[in-house]
Amino acid sequence: MTTLSSAPVPDKALARGRSLWDDARDRLLANRAAMASLFVLVAITLVSIIGPMLSPHPFDKVYRDYVKVPASLSAYPAEDQIQPGFEAVLKRARVTIESFERVGDEVRARVSSRREIDPRITRYFERSDLFVDPQLVDWSADKTAATLTANVNFVHFYFGTDSNGRDMMTRTFIAGRVSLTIGLLATVVAITIGVIYGATSGYLGGRVDQVMMRVVDILYSLPFIFFVIMLVVFFGRNFVLMFIAVGAVEWLDMARIVRGQTLTIKRQEYVQAAEAMGVSDGGILRRHIIPNTLGPVVVYMTLLVPKVILLESFLSFLGLGVQEPMTSWGVLISEGARNMQGAFWMLIFPAIFLTSTLFALNFIGDGLRDALDPKDR
Repeated sequence: MTTLSSAPVPDKALARGRSLWDDARDRLLANRAAMASLFVLVAITLVSIIGPMLSPHPFDKVYRDYVKVPASLSAYPAEDQIQPGFEAVLKRARVTIESFERVGDEVRARVSSRREIDPRITRYFERSDLFVDPQLVDWSADKTAATLTANVNFVHFYFGTDSNGRDMMTRTFIAGRVSLTIGLLATVVAITIGVIYGATSGYLGGRVDQVMMRVVDILYSLPFIFFVIMLVVFFGRNFVLMFIAVGAVEWLDMARIVRGQTLTIKRQEYVQAAEAMGVSDGGILRRHIIPNTLGPVVVYMTLLVPKVILLESFLSFLGLGVQEPMTSWGVLISEGARNMQGAFWMLIFPAIFLTSTLFALNFIGDGLRDALDPKDR
């Protein structure tokens, strides 16, 4: 006769429960648009951080011989620019070129003069971006002739150069650092102020809530541009001012959103139980109110970052943004718009990076909103 075993079931055989955050994560991973946007955003961020380190051109270096050079995969100077460029440099040195030849990346020219050649003529090449390492060899007995050698300085400008002869690729990457940093820092400032202010106002209620919300209404009535111009007049244009000015205004929407969530949460049974147990107001806000508002806060944050980036670009377009030689996507787009007819590449590349970032952030925000929506669980 077979008897049933009464041994306890191993823990591994027990069904594992799933939290709401597990469901939200799975729903987000299943959203192809959100995941593709996340990949694009991470790629742009990494390029903005690492790109300037790998680029052979400093973001503020001026190439006088390469002003408004079009974007190209080929190296500069072109083959037909080497000899004319060499002759243009020596024309200022007042010597005669007897012969010219090129061997690989090196050029050699026999030069002569009526007087003794000054060895310092190699300094004229310091002003040229076409050649490096000039040397005078094979002097004649009377020092009126010599062989001048120099190496061709081949450079690449994959995004072209701007109106000052600076590499657009490096400047676009540096601009990404500035725009993304301002977007993230201003968003953190706005989220921090808005969450604390809105949660406190909604939880305390009564006259305190009325006074705090009237303050928000008054700040809403102030024109944003007027507020920024006032800060620029008093403190000047700088990087820190940008995210303080934007973050100090954008927290108003966050405060209203968190206040509305708090009014609903503070009526829940677990909050009332905490009050009955004697938990302080600060403890209830930290442990129960603020953590349960993080869903809408995270969604709003992903939508606020592109809004802040657009505001920074708008301010930079008006000339109230970051100062030269530092730049941002808004500054580059402003410069590109002024040179659109003769140098369209100055507008295209920063615009592609900016629009790609904005689209990615909006798709991620939509994905988080769908994943965290309790009605869709």
